[in-house]
Amino acid sequence: VQLQASGGGLVQPGGSLRLSCVASGRTLSQYATGWFRQAPGKEREFVAAVRRSGGSRIYSDSVKGRCTISRDNAKNTVFLQLNGLKTEDTAVYYCAITKSVQITVSDQYLYWGQGTQVTVSS
Repeated sequence: VQLQASGGGLVQPGGSLRLSCVASGRTLSQYATGWFRQAPGKEREFVAAVRRSGGSRIYSDSVKGRCTISRDNAKNTVFLQLNGLKTEDTAVYYCAITKSVQITVSDQYLYWGQGTQVTVSS
């Protein structure tokens, strides 16, 4: 399976980005999909995840209220809408898939995308 993350870029504080994660070789609807991020010198951290059904979404406290995860099963794609971006959101963002119920735990994820860089700076 391959996961292709895209949509990152350079944005000013307060701006928005929509990240996409497209899967090939697997049907995303059969997996929970999560987004994680890793800033330089820091450990990878959970951002958001959506369960297979799409009905349950979980967000980290750091992005709650500014972030929406959604899925389009017809396009085999999961999106991460980031609003009100802050400089501390700067990181490489990774999407991943799992069949585990522990969807906030990174080592429960089976497959990972290559990451997309988000830089928030004025």
